[in-house]
Amino acid sequence: MRQIDYVLDRITMYRLVLYILIALICIACVFSYFSLVQSTPQNIILSAIVLVGVGWIANGIFAWTFDAPTNFESVYITALILTLIMTPAKSFSDFPPLCWAVIFAMLSKFVLSYNKKHIFNPAAVGVVVTGLFLNQSASWWVGTAFMAPFVLLSGFLVIRKLQLYDLSWGFFMTVVLLSLIIGVTRGDSIATSFLQVVLDSSMLFLGSIMITEPLTLPPTKKLQMIYGVLVGVLSVPQLSIFNFSFSPEMALCIGNIFSFSVSPKWKLVLLLKDKKRLAKDTVEFVFIPDKKFTYIPGQYMEWTLPHAHADARGNRRFFTLASSPTEDNLLLGVRFFEDGSSYKKALTQITNQTPLVAGQLTGEFTLPKNPNGKLAFLAGGIGVTPFRSMIKYLTDSQIDCDIVMCYANSVADEIAYKDIFDEAEKKIGLKVVYALTDKHRVPFGWDGEVGRVDEMLIRKVIPDFSTRLFYLSGPQSMVNNYEKMLKKIGVKQKMIKKDFFPGLI
Repeated sequence: MRQIDYVLDRITMYRLVLYILIALICIACVFSYFSLVQSTPQNIILSAIVLVGVGWIANGIFAWTFDAPTNFESVYITALILTLIMTPAKSFSDFPPLCWAVIFAMLSKFVLSYNKKHIFNPAAVGVVVTGLFLNQSASWWVGTAFMAPFVLLSGFLVIRKLQLYDLSWGFFMTVVLLSLIIGVTRGDSIATSFLQVVLDSSMLFLGSIMITEPLTLPPTKKLQMIYGVLVGVLSVPQLSIFNFSFSPEMALCIGNIFSFSVSPKWKLVLLLKDKKRLAKDTVEFVFIPDKKFTYIPGQYMEWTLPHAHADARGNRRFFTLASSPTEDNLLLGVRFFEDGSSYKKALTQITNQTPLVAGQLTGEFTLPKNPNGKLAFLAGGIGVTPFRSMIKYLTDSQIDCDIVMCYANSVADEIAYKDIFDEAEKKIGLKVVYALTDKHRVPFGWDGEVGRVDEMLIRKVIPDFSTRLFYLSGPQSMVNNYEKMLKKIGVKQKMIKKDFFPGLI
């Protein structure tokens, strides 16, 4: 799994899904060549080309009409999803419904939206509208026994990348259990019912590739599980409610309405106010939001920065807000590398005339309801940003705390936000332990720790570690090592919170 996680950590979720969809279409073409899928390679490929082309044109026209930023990765993803769930065109007369489906899908992002946040999964709503007005619904031809292993593997990669285990568990368990119950009551065997719902239905593709779209997800794990259960109940093909059966795409759209009702309903357009060197290879960006909004210290958002010649890592990133709700501006602390992405390079060149769009406020790496309890923060590198947000909030709110923070960097020049932490030490009782991991570059007169944050250091600086709630933030490998170390010395899993967002360093 380490090798898989290593690859997943170096690709954006959107690019991962795009590559997966391309791979599934290629696999489907191979199967269709041997008549294992009810189409031909030519029909599948031609349908994909038409859907992508029409979608690209339609999205560009709508983006210009509504003066909204566009992301062509989402265009390709929507078009390729439609390729896999709508029957490929066999003749010229079959193309208009496909074209209308992708046009409706693109239009929904701009029209069926609220404060620049679209409400529905574009592919799902495109098919629903096409079905209602053109009587052309999705066949979900990707849901066959031959495609199932590849869809299952693809879905696993997406779910692991996004850490959406609660959502997927809620969806799949609901669909399987209800299908088994209904199948058995109708006289089918358990094995037959299980194989039918898993290997020969829309369940795998819907429950992993489509339901996981970040822009239509609820903000918390609990709500995500409810969302998964709701879509799962409505998408069971044998189940009817008031003599009405929901199609998978309709079930997802209804789930989207629930998700929208419990999620933040806005996007922000931000302009740069200031940027300054925060530490070695780290820059702080200060943005002015176009509207006031509320958030909880430690949460993160998705930031879209359209730029030319975007590389494989795309033009969207998830960044934790380094600012506190007590501050007027939004702050980002970003570390840069020599071989950085096109996004990072474009970010260094932004001016006060460059609009960024931020949305999808989410994250549960936040302070407990009672911040006066004993806490321990373990931070590595720029992973300190959520702690800056929390500590600044506590300081400005004059809330005394019992927090010990161990903050590790390779060298002293990489330490960020020291002024914020120094102020908190004086005003609210924060205790900060700085550690330098490069033993060969420790500056003269250094009065902090030298070496990694390990079991020995924890026992030394946090002797009451067994009574504290630990927060871990930093590179994924560092967080994993911290978690193993804490468990080894007896810290229970429920006393460990890990920061996660589906972005790239």
